[in-house]
Amino acid sequence: MSEGFDSALLALLPRLRRFAAGLARNRAEADDLCQITVERALRNRDQWQAGTRLDSWTYRIMRNIWIDETRTVARHGKTFVDEAEGLNVGESGGQETALLRQDIDRALARLPQEQREAVILVLVEGYAYKEAAEIIGCPVGTLTSRLVRGRDALMAMMGEMT
Repeated sequence: MSEGFDSALLALLPRLRRFAAGLARNRAEADDLCQITVERALRNRDQWQAGTRLDSWTYRIMRNIWIDETRTVARHGKTFVDEAEGLNVGESGGQETALLRQDIDRALARLPQEQREAVILVLVEGYAYKEAAEIIGCPVGTLTSRLVRGRDALMAMMGEMT
């Protein structure tokens, strides 16, 4: 069980990093968030039930950590790095692809947290609405509303950037 868990968690790392990057909007914070998530998943592996989705379980862990960290930062009056610094996520491509990715990253960073989570889980990670709603912990209708508003806002922002 332990080896299967470890290898499955290792296979999830690229997806976890993408989700962390979408939440944190800063490479260093995203890497920290991913590391904390993996550590917590390893420490609490006995709470994961074999036969259930490990990816949903770890995404929920990451989201909860992010919420806790965001609240802590807000209480301490800290701010995030300027969103203009951008974050290239995914494989490298040509110059035009990199510029488009930066535009998308900046537009995603401007979305409210709830919409950004919905967009990343459904449109980037490919989760079904029901699964994404379970990860976030909201009704499917709420997720759908956030996704529609987020997608519309992204499309409007991308129109402004071109």
